[in-house]
Amino acid sequence: MRIISGKNRGRQITAPSSLPVRPTTDMSKESLFNILNNYFYFDRVVVLDLFAGTGNLTYEFASRGALSVTSVDNHQGCADFIRRTAGKLGYSQVSVIKADAFVFTKHCKQQFDIIFADPPYELPNIENIIDNVFEHNLLKPDGWLVMEHSKAHDFSQHPQFYQHRKYGKVNFTFLVNMTENQEEEEAEDGR
Repeated sequence: MRIISGKNRGRQITAPSSLPVRPTTDMSKESLFNILNNYFYFDRVVVLDLFAGTGNLTYEFASRGALSVTSVDNHQGCADFIRRTAGKLGYSQVSVIKADAFVFTKHCKQQFDIIFADPPYELPNIENIIDNVFEHNLLKPDGWLVMEHSKAHDFSQHPQFYQHRKYGKVNFTFLVNMTENQEEEEAEDGR
């Protein structure tokens, strides 16, 4: 995997083959960050990376200067790898939590500008992550939840649905914690 932009642009990171992960491809990651770059100043965001795996997205946000990045993964090997790699790269704003993402999102008291979730494609009930994020108010106003998923899932009927993008076999669904003003503007525009 490669860091695409920021202070460690071009840096290659090799994760142990023993980790049970499916890292987001460089092409889809670059496309994702091109979208986010139009809406966020990365040096002002607080990020949550759920099902962090190798830390691929964590490093990308940290390299671009995110204020803080919390990486959550329930596999000890993944959590240890992210912790070591973040240390080597000098990412003091990264904190790693070994936890189940479903449980974490039910009990977390912090709010985030961006939450990225990349659960295993075959994992059942991934929609519960979306429910937990919105029921427990984990997004700041205008904050985004980005779900990476297979084509088997469709979240377009969710009230906070914003858009869906597909890059090869990778699907991203964007859900936004709209403020009341945004909702009123969209209603007036007939969106």
